[in-house]
Amino acid sequence: QVRLVESGGGLVQAGGSLRLTCTPSKRTASTYAMGWFRQAPGKEREIVVAISSWSVGNTYYADSVKGRFTISRDNAKNTVYLQMNSLKPEDTAVYYCAGRPEYYSSTYYLGESDYTNWGQGTQVTVSS
Repeated sequence: QVRLVESGGGLVQAGGSLRLTCTPSKRTASTYAMGWFRQAPGKEREIVVAISSWSVGNTYYADSVKGRFTISRDNAKNTVYLQMNSLKPEDTAVYYCAGRPEYYSSTYYLGESDYTNWGQGTQVTVSS
């Protein structure tokens, strides 16, 4: 089972930026549809962004992050990036990377059960 490894979380002031990275724990020939979820204290985990496995990538953004977050991917490295700008205190959460092995497709996925591979999560804290 390939695990996903997130990095890039941390503490930032409101209005600041962070870039999260998600990469497989070992080399894999599979391509993945990917998603970023987040879970704030006392709340359910929610989808933030998603991208299809196709290199160009169809994308989905939750309304709460549209215009501020950008997902991108480097298929040569099987790595996905989440650029988060104009961060707000309500973005504070543990962010999880999720993947679904899939041959090049234009489909993205929004449900937790759609994904088979998960990272351990990385904390993002935005201070006011």
